[in-house]
Amino acid sequence: MAADKVHLLKLCVGADEVSDLVAWQARQRNLQRAQGLKLQHVHVTRMWPKREKELLNGGSLYWVFRGLVLARQRIRALEEVTGEDGIRRCAIVLADDVIRTEPMARRPFQGWRYLADADAPRDLADDRPTEAELPHDLMTALDDLGVR
Repeated sequence: MAADKVHLLKLCVGADEVSDLVAWQARQRNLQRAQGLKLQHVHVTRMWPKREKELLNGGSLYWVFRGLVLARQRIRALEEVTGEDGIRRCAIVLADDVIRTEPMARRPFQGWRYLADADAPRDLADDRPTEAELPHDLMTALDDLGVR
């Protein structure tokens, strides 16, 4: 029997909106290119996900911006890396595309959390990914009202 699909939720620290994440990743890619490194988006975390098979069965990392899930990136692989301090960590290798999702409220938390596929917010329609983001307060209010 094939593994079910599960996702990860992660706070996007230092970014207020999706465009901040996209710009930061573009800068990282330029640095990698300049240093002759492999071009890939990686998020390093201390803990190795116990539900690895489910994550690698089409799972995504859903990014939380100031209390709202607003985007996701498909998880391509999990790789072991060792930090300068000698501690082994998990590098979550992400697809290049940042896919905007319908807003979903999420309270602050530390680290990452699992997100069941059935509970994941839907991707924005293909004709909406480049539209301007609504003001954050308005998105939060709409989500509180159940209007998405």
